[in-house]
Amino acid sequence: MDQQELKQQALKILEDSYVGVLATVKDNKPHSRYMTFFNDEFTLYTATSDQTQKVDELENNPHAHILLGYEGEGVGDAFLEIEGTIGIHDDKSIIDKVWNEHLRGWFSGPDDPHLVILAIKPSRVRIINKKGEEPQTLEL
Repeated sequence: MDQQELKQQALKILEDSYVGVLATVKDNKPHSRYMTFFNDEFTLYTATSDQTQKVDELENNPHAHILLGYEGEGVGDAFLEIEGTIGIHDDKSIIDKVWNEHLRGWFSGPDDPHLVILAIKPSRVRIINKKGEEPQTLEL
């Protein structure tokens, strides 16, 4: 499969999937949690509070790993493994891009002083678990 087809498959999974697992590094060990993701092509965004452990962890080590797309159906349920670097942003343009009413459960609004957006720039995306196929790697 060529890189263009891989890109299209990976983008389809990104467009269809919102909840995934974000792993950061804490005390030199993986630390994972579920997060809600939004994407613009291959750049992923997720909202969090600047008071969370993940922000502290990312300030010490900006590398992260994300699992996204698995629906729990088993073999053939394709998902993505994403390796990337995360930037922490509090500028209004990025917050406005990501903000939606579902975030009100965690934040008072887009002007909440603790709201930050994590922007994930992937370096590698692997499509995993396509029935009968080996994992496919997309280098970005």
